Amino acid sequence: MTNNIFTYITEQEGAFTKPVPIESNWYWGFQQHVLRSFSYKHSQFEEDNGNRSQRPFKNIVRPMLNLQYRSEGFDVKDIDIYVDNADTYYKSFLLRKYYQKWALKNEMDTFIDDVVESFVDYGGALVRKTKSVRPEVVDLRTIAFCDQTEILSGPFAIKHFFSPRDLIDMKKSGWGEIGATSTVENLIFKAESSKQFRKDAETIKTPGKYVEIYEVHNISPMDIDYTSEDTTQMMYIVAFYEDETGRKNGVILFSTPEPNLPFKMLKRDPIRGRALGWGGVEELFEPQVWTNYAEIHIIGMLRQASKVVYLSTDPRFKNQNIGTYDNGAILDIQANADIRQLDTVPRNLTSFENYVVEQHEHAMEMSSASDISLGQQPNSGTPFKSVETQLVENKSLHLWRQGRIAVFIDEIHRDWIIPQLGREIVKGDKFLAELSSDELYEISQKVATSHANDRAKEVILDGGTLTQEEYDGFKNFITTENLKAGNKRFVEILKDEFSGEKLQVSTNIAGKQKNLALLTDKFVNVVRQIIATPNIRQDPELVKMLNSILETSGISPVGFASPMAQPMEGGATDGLKQFAQATQPA
Repeated sequence: MTNNIFTYITEQEGAFTKPVPIESNWYWGFQQHVLRSFSYKHSQFEEDNGNRSQRPFKNIVRPMLNLQYRSEGFDVKDIDIYVDNADTYYKSFLLRKYYQKWALKNEMDTFIDDVVESFVDYGGALVRKTKSVRPEVVDLRTIAFCDQTEILSGPFAIKHFFSPRDLIDMKKSGWGEIGATSTVENLIFKAESSKQFRKDAETIKTPGKYVEIYEVHNISPMDIDYTSEDTTQMMYIVAFYEDETGRKNGVILFSTPEPNLPFKMLKRDPIRGRALGWGGVEELFEPQVWTNYAEIHIIGMLRQASKVVYLSTDPRFKNQNIGTYDNGAILDIQANADIRQLDTVPRNLTSFENYVVEQHEHAMEMSSASDISLGQQPNSGTPFKSVETQLVENKSLHLWRQGRIAVFIDEIHRDWIIPQLGREIVKGDKFLAELSSDELYEISQKVATSHANDRAKEVILDGGTLTQEEYDGFKNFITTENLKAGNKRFVEILKDEFSGEKLQVSTNIAGKQKNLALLTDKFVNVVRQIIATPNIRQDPELVKMLNSILETSGISPVGFASPMAQPMEGGATDGLKQFAQATQPA
């Protein structure tokens, strides 16, 4: 039996709508999962979405997602590119500054944000290597079909809608020429249909022509031709269009061997047997459904409570609208008759409101969120230390996921970005860079030392003498003048300066894992105690214990290092005891 690429795509796209078994009682579908996650994030119902007049959608998903974006993302400045060579490691400063300029130009911060958003929303991020330097995060809603147990383990396709202008632009990539069965111009000529979107039972047409493009990866000739023995992995660009009779036709615009798949996949909370992990929206599916259920019933009760209905035993008021009477009107009631308002108070309203609160609290628990992390003010009288502790604890799960994203970004840099960066930096460049306070001070010190040494050589060669005091004074003068020049400096990388250098990357997100208010409080306590008990720094044993306390508190002891003085007799422990009390957790 022989198949072809067009039939294969049609069959696989149809089968993709069917879920796959995870366990005997659990079926999961990639397409349904992505659609439901996207809909809930944007306050849309899965079914009968047009009926919104009596169906409020109280979105409890979006605030939880925003919290995870903030907590699990990081910035380009946290990515450390360095020269992996002990002898030329000093070049790492130039490399970091070049990378920061390069990353800004190529919008790498936006790329990281896109990875985090897909990772959180759908439970996975699919990243593609592109001809441009910056990788692309694939929108999972564009997946036409894939292996629903593992995306990259089998053939998969990404579906696009291309206009004639888009197709013409792709000619420079070989479309219509390399491995093609049709030219781009011929395809545009044949494609006469209009783009169509389905909405309920009617079809809405939009102006302009379109062509369905399927980008098929990781497929071998054996998949589409059962008689073939060729196992070479291929990539196809296939176009579908409708002719004048409405019949669907297909052409191949591009095909090429693809031995190395230009994709990488990161899952959030992996689940065996699923192509995507446990998503941030998915963990709130149930709370969102039952919140909407309660809100719909609350609206129904409020609508009923808003009606004013009267009961009367006087037949003269039968079918009358009492609203036509003026305020203060006096009604003539027959003997032994009465008129009164019907009680429409929704007595079950409180139960539904409490249920909504319960579902919101459940959603917060599932998302590792708290009122404080969501930006709400703590209750009056809540101790400050308690607030800090809650923030640290609530972030622990998000920081663990942040670490997994960082490892993934490191891998992308090593495999895709650093090779390209290495090819560009050897060309040389001159650019304006902004230095941090530490970098500015370090460079100022090195420049001052170099100038002071040159000054000393000149004086000695002229037969004079330069005292240590004069040397230090000149060095301090150069340092001060250099600092006055500001933190924006032009940096020049010479051509071939990085030729042959091995570049490496590591993402340093340690600073992201600390609560700034809590860390500042610890620093203040450290400085206060060192000033109050300076003898701590003179006893080697106490300094060793001090370093352990600093490291346990999440503070680097390097910043507090100083030359050791001669050991003191005995050693004072009062200061250390006070310091331990000041830095212990609240």
